[in-house]
Amino acid sequence: MQLHIPQVLTADQLGHFQTRLDQADWQDGRITAGYQSAQAKQNRQLRESDPLAIELGGIVEAAVLGHPTFFSAALPRHIYPPLFNRYGIGEQFDYHVDNAVRYDRRRQPPLPVRTDLSCTLFLSEPDSYDGGGLVIRDRYGTHTVKLPAGDLLLYPATSLHKVEPVTRGARTACFFWLQSMVRQDSQRELLFELDVNIQTLTAQDHADPAVLLNLTGIYHNLLRQWVGE
Repeated sequence: MQLHIPQVLTADQLGHFQTRLDQADWQDGRITAGYQSAQAKQNRQLRESDPLAIELGGIVEAAVLGHPTFFSAALPRHIYPPLFNRYGIGEQFDYHVDNAVRYDRRRQPPLPVRTDLSCTLFLSEPDSYDGGGLVIRDRYGTHTVKLPAGDLLLYPATSLHKVEPVTRGARTACFFWLQSMVRQDSQRELLFELDVNIQTLTAQDHADPAVLLNLTGIYHNLLRQWVGE
């Protein structure tokens, strides 16, 4: 499931991010890539240990965990610390699949995080740069995504994806991965659709309380069955 989640960051947060990142110490983006990905990657990135990356990453993590749509769709168990990248003119990241496991070194010993879902939080307005689309291949075809600044795309980390070459301006984004409580994408999608419909019924004055109670029970019993260890 691919899901566009709008306005994850407020306008004030977004302005703060853009100002701070314009003055950031950008490094070669291959510092976090595996061997094969490094061959396809041309961009700049903040070091994971950069105080700015840690500060802004904490804001992103709090924002997504407090966002009801994100939480309902992702059912996060562990979030890998958010990272930040920038693509200038001529920079790109060709097709690749994200590493299956990453180690959260905020924990000691480092915590292995299975990357079930990938997240891209756009920080540049789409009309401020040309190219730079996030292209995702999945079983339904190929999709190119450029979202408004502050909006997030959630998608399976198993997807083959790339960032197209930037031909004007600069594309700045935050990206991260998470391990979900529910490993299977198809199960998460069913739970999300059920939760959305329960919330829709709850908002209706004429909704039958008995039906809502039954649907809520079904949701939690499925969640209980599908949550992994």
